[in-house]
Amino acid sequence: MPPSSGPNLGEIVRGIWRRDPTSIAGPDAPAVELSEVSDRFGWLDAPAGLAGRIDEAVAFATRVREDGITDVILLGMGGSSLCSEVLRDVPMKPAGGCRFTVLDTTDERAIRTVTESLDLARTLFLVASKSGTTLEVTSLEAHFWELASASAGADAGQHFAAITDPGTALVALAARKRYRATFLNPPDIGGRYSALSLFGLVPAALMGVGLHALASSSVKMAAACQDEGDDNPGAALGAFMAAQAQAGRDKLTLLLAPAMAAFGDWAEQLIAESTGKQGRGVLPIVGEPIGPVREYGPDRAFVAVLTETSGAVANAARDLERAGHPVFRITTSAADLGAEFFRWEFATCVAGTLLGVNPFDEPNVAEAKQRTRSQLDARSATGAFRIEPPFERGDGYSRRESRPALGRPKSGGRRFVAILDFLPADPRRADLFADLRGALRRRLGLATTRGIGPRYLHSTGQFHKGGTNTGIFVLLTATDASATPIPGTAYTFSTLKQAQALGDFDALVANGREVVHYHLEDPTADFSVTLERLIGKIGE
Repeated sequence: MPPSSGPNLGEIVRGIWRRDPTSIAGPDAPAVELSEVSDRFGWLDAPAGLAGRIDEAVAFATRVREDGITDVILLGMGGSSLCSEVLRDVPMKPAGGCRFTVLDTTDERAIRTVTESLDLARTLFLVASKSGTTLEVTSLEAHFWELASASAGADAGQHFAAITDPGTALVALAARKRYRATFLNPPDIGGRYSALSLFGLVPAALMGVGLHALASSSVKMAAACQDEGDDNPGAALGAFMAAQAQAGRDKLTLLLAPAMAAFGDWAEQLIAESTGKQGRGVLPIVGEPIGPVREYGPDRAFVAVLTETSGAVANAARDLERAGHPVFRITTSAADLGAEFFRWEFATCVAGTLLGVNPFDEPNVAEAKQRTRSQLDARSATGAFRIEPPFERGDGYSRRESRPALGRPKSGGRRFVAILDFLPADPRRADLFADLRGALRRRLGLATTRGIGPRYLHSTGQFHKGGTNTGIFVLLTATDASATPIPGTAYTFSTLKQAQALGDFDALVANGREVVHYHLEDPTADFSVTLERLIGKIGE
């Protein structure tokens, strides 16, 4: 599907609200693509649907708390988990909700940390998966079900609830294990467009978020996004994103007020997975520290999300605009989070349409899953993973790369550096990576991203393989200090995570990407010094 050169913005808006698949895929699209697009417009109805299910969600959350549940652990990936992180971290909750943990990883250290802190008698596991077969989610469910069964016996199901589509394997599993509740989401809502569906509503109720305010603001934004003129807030943002990308400014840098910082990871998945395909797209830059204007190249466009207390972000936006960079401003608040979910969903749909890509599919995500399975099969058959090219030993690490001349500029667009972080989970490392990203930008003048594995496989992973081939990918793995078996399988979480990292390396190479892979060998070491040394070599 080529970039849109036919319908104007008003026609695109009208076509989206008519649920016309040709408005997205084009009139000459194959019948199978038109059918797939037709089945993905449910998010347009989500704000009104959200308002209609508030009482159900609140009643469920009330019963959970009355039964002594104080902690909720959400087991999900991608669109099933990122919205919950925003709801948890954006300051909008009254007192009285459950403590909420999101577990969207196969990382040994993260899983063991949660496991060792459990009070199973007071914990509810919320299993969230649109397909009902997401590998990470089914693995986590098996792990915690085994623990809950050993503790609660026949009552273990009272400590589990599910959110999924009708007819999935998770529906059957929940019925067989007698889960406390199963919430069936409308099947015509894609995962990354599901923030205003049950995937957002049920976690919000358990946290104690004000659901009426969430629903009300989203309904108002949905109404505003039906405007076919210049006053459509979602279409205006989408047109900005697409126009800047077509002009070579495809690194959409989000400048977020502190109160809205958690919004970035959710928006990152929505934009990157929706637009990064067919060799084009918009790459969201999230979590990069703000620097002086001189450090930003001509491949940047900016969206400043402002609140009443965002002076530093407002000042940065002003300086960037004065220097000639395009800046799109949004003034909002935590109370309007529902509106922002819908604004960005509508904008991303418009941007994808203008760029000539289907904003509802994710063709390269399946490829990474297949290569993970291939690595697991190889290890099962031979006792070892398939590693091509092989590693070369260094001082405390091993190294391999997909091709030489890693830092050489390439035609077709300005480069970016993507750090693919499969290291054992450590929240203290966030500041280190922020510093490293700032240093890379100063030295190379390039935009940077950091993806935490395996969660980024369901997010920016689509852009990495399907978007513009301008990335320098730095994959970081390490030997784990433990190995926790996954019930019902012949492998551990450590093995699964290694297979996911190796499978992603294989998928990147197969798509002609330039990748360097560092494997750190001592699981007890402080990785900080090694990381500074290794990542500091990029661009030398």
